[in-house]
Amino acid sequence: MGKVFGVVILCLLYPLFVKALNLSFNDDILGLMVFKADVQDPQGKLVSWNEEDDSPCYWNGIKCNPRSNRVSQIVLDGFGLSGKISRGLMRLQFLRKLSLAKNNFTGSISVSIVGLANLRVLDLSENNLFGPIPGDLFEQCGTLRSISLAKNNLLGRIPESLKSCVALVSLNLSSNQFSDLLPSGIWSLNGLRSLDVSDNLLDGEIPVGIEGMYNLRAINLRKNHLKGEVPDGIGSCLLLRSIDLSENFLFGELPETMQMLSLCNELVLKHNAFVGTIPEWIGEMKSLEMLDLSGNNFSGQFPTSVGKLQSLKLLNISRNAISGNLPKSMSSCVNLMTLDVSHNSLTGDIPPWIFKLGLRQVLFSGNKLSGGLKNAFASSLDNSPQKLLALDISCNELADEIPLAIGDFNSLRSLNLSRNSLVGTIPKTVGQLKSLAVLDLSENQLNGSIPVELGGAYSLRELKLEKNALTGAIPTSIGNCSTLLSLSLSHNGLTGPVPVTLAKLTNLQNVDLSFNKLSGILPKQLANLGHLESFNISHNQLKGELPSGVFFNTISPYSVSANPSLCGAAANMSCPTILPKPIVLNPNSTDSIPGTIPPILGHDKKILSISALIAISAAAIIVVGVIAITVLNLRVRSATSRSALPLTFSGGDGFSPSHSSDANSGKLVMFSGQLDFCTGSHALLNKDCELGSGGFGAVYRTVLADGMPVAIKKLTVSGLVKSQGDFEKEVKKLGKIHHPNVVALQGYYWTPSLQLLIYEFIAGGNLYEHIHEGSSKNLLSWNERFNVILGTAKGLANLHQMNIVHYNFKSSNILIDSSGDPKVADYGLARLLPMLDLYVLSSKIQSALGYMAPEFACKTVKITEKCDVYGFGVLVLEIVTGKKPVEYMEDDVMVLCDMVRGALEEGKVEECVDGRLHGKFPAEEAITVMKLGLMCTSQVPSNRPNMAEVVNILEMIRCPSEGQEELV
Repeated sequence: MGKVFGVVILCLLYPLFVKALNLSFNDDILGLMVFKADVQDPQGKLVSWNEEDDSPCYWNGIKCNPRSNRVSQIVLDGFGLSGKISRGLMRLQFLRKLSLAKNNFTGSISVSIVGLANLRVLDLSENNLFGPIPGDLFEQCGTLRSISLAKNNLLGRIPESLKSCVALVSLNLSSNQFSDLLPSGIWSLNGLRSLDVSDNLLDGEIPVGIEGMYNLRAINLRKNHLKGEVPDGIGSCLLLRSIDLSENFLFGELPETMQMLSLCNELVLKHNAFVGTIPEWIGEMKSLEMLDLSGNNFSGQFPTSVGKLQSLKLLNISRNAISGNLPKSMSSCVNLMTLDVSHNSLTGDIPPWIFKLGLRQVLFSGNKLSGGLKNAFASSLDNSPQKLLALDISCNELADEIPLAIGDFNSLRSLNLSRNSLVGTIPKTVGQLKSLAVLDLSENQLNGSIPVELGGAYSLRELKLEKNALTGAIPTSIGNCSTLLSLSLSHNGLTGPVPVTLAKLTNLQNVDLSFNKLSGILPKQLANLGHLESFNISHNQLKGELPSGVFFNTISPYSVSANPSLCGAAANMSCPTILPKPIVLNPNSTDSIPGTIPPILGHDKKILSISALIAISAAAIIVVGVIAITVLNLRVRSATSRSALPLTFSGGDGFSPSHSSDANSGKLVMFSGQLDFCTGSHALLNKDCELGSGGFGAVYRTVLADGMPVAIKKLTVSGLVKSQGDFEKEVKKLGKIHHPNVVALQGYYWTPSLQLLIYEFIAGGNLYEHIHEGSSKNLLSWNERFNVILGTAKGLANLHQMNIVHYNFKSSNILIDSSGDPKVADYGLARLLPMLDLYVLSSKIQSALGYMAPEFACKTVKITEKCDVYGFGVLVLEIVTGKKPVEYMEDDVMVLCDMVRGALEEGKVEECVDGRLHGKFPAEEAITVMKLGLMCTSQVPSNRPNMAEVVNILEMIRCPSEGQEELV
């Protein structure tokens, strides 16, 4: 009877169980469909999610508990999803794992999701979540064991509510923008095993209380703004395996308690300000596999106890002040693979045991090691030297020959012995290094020829042999190095032709063969090198025509200079059969009579220099430019004289359309609202009020009703101006520029045939007049010159920040106010004149020859801010030297950049400073400024700094206490 009753009860309750189960499924499905509704799914990863299904357990990315059949895991990593994380997920009450990593979710994180009763794992890393975390986000996170919000855009403070996550084992908040202090409440999570808050903006000290973290295995505080000392309590975290406190502002000595961390295998403290000696107790951390103390202020000798670290694989103590030599006990570190002790003060010989350890990388650069390489190499021949991949002993005091045994390091990929005093020849055995990618033997005293066998190192990507005493020909076998990207053989005594086999190196990007004695004709096949960025053959004895092709047609004159018989098809460098003497450039010459046949090429009479050829070509273009300007001016004046110019006034920003019914009526807009001119509109046609004129128009001075003078630029290129709407849009942008080193645009006037730009009036004249036309009484002092350079740099940097390219940067476009401060003028025309490229090039050559970046010569040139940087570099040299960018000599043309660069090569750059200063200038500062100018005039645009960097460098030059770097 009882059994029958039970069956009856079960039958009655079964529908209720089924209904409850269906309700549960409906809850999960509803929550997931609400989540899906807020998500963009371009890859169709969620196409299997269908609300008509009875169960979501078979949907993509969904897992269910096999007992309850409720959703327990959502794993959608890398699905390419975007949108917001919907609160619909809060209906999934049995959810244990939510992983949405590597998507593009935005918005904030919902408190209700974090507080799900059964949630154990939350991974929202590598998304675009942004904004601060709510302070109460983690108040209900008692079940969470793992949280990862890494690689988002979260900011603000890390909430103190994290201490409520009492079950937390792993916390990763790295690569966000969290700031302020690291909350001390984190140390109350004594079950935590892994803490990663690296790559944030945290500051302050590491909070006390870490000694209670008994279960901590890994702590990563790298790349924050933390300061202070490492707390002693860290030594109580006995289970620590990995410690990374690098790239902070931590200081002081390392706490002795760290020697208790015998299980630690990674200790990374690089780029801080730790001081004192590297402690002897470091040898007690016997499990260490990685020890990186680089970029600190450690001094004294390296401890002998390091020999106890027999598990050590990487040791980096570079960029400290370690002295003496490495202890012999280190020969016990049999597992060591990477040793970096570069940029210290180590002395003595290279320890012979170094090459017995089977190391992969040995980096000794920037020390004071002396002696030679032979002994060190000889002792290693029986100990598998083939394992070595990289050897860098550059910038030391080695004075030995390079031993033949170098060829036994047959796995070597990078060998750098540059900037020593090595003598003798380059060993032929270098050609045995089949895996070698980088060979740098530059700045030594090597002699003899480049061995033919070098071509056997066919994996070379970079070969640097410059500044030695090498002689003989460049071996043709170098053409076997098919992967070569960079070749530098400059400043040697190499002779013979440039080998045609160079043309086989189709990956070549940079070639420097300058300052040798190379002769003959350049192979035409070099035109096929499609990846060239620079090719310097200056200061040789080459002759004939340059190869054709886009690169050689736009090559910098400096890169081919000082080859008296070299010419080419490049712009400004032609190779005529008959070349007349330059009557204009040499007015005093009486060697030829008009009507006679001039000497031909190859005659023993003196022929024109490359610079003179440039000037002749430029002169021809000038004639065309003058004709074009004349025609355009006549058109404008004719149109102006045929139309009256009644003004329709508008105040404020005034960018509403004019309602004048007269089609010829003009529109005057003053951004300040001031409209009345004291002198009247006749001033615009009055030569007495004209301040000057240029390729784009004339500038007049007039006065507002309140007595404030203004400068008005009348554009004489109306045919090139945009439509009124576009013109006003661009002028409005220019009118928003407000910077103490930029001339302010105060208004404009528009008719279809006449456009005026109204600027603030600067009374002090332009920089060209101050440098080249001023009297000795008004000569700019060094401090005044430096301030002009710095102020001009700030002004130009501001324009570039506003995405404005000046396009016509030169000294006459830098105005000097009554306080002696510079102001950049005549900017923004590239925005107003869309046809500027074809028109301005001819007029620019007239007024800005010498300021033009080499890329202007290319018809397909893309004008960028780097063109302005080049002009600024020329301006710097002009200010420092007092010379014009181009000066015409009796039989030649002096190009300022070439002159200063040549003087720098000869160590005479100080002689370039303006002689009118009579030595009243800081020599080191002047030389550094000129080096900056040369850096800005690099032939390769990508090698020029941007103007923000230029400003930083100039400010650093004036404040040497903040550090100063070598610029060239």
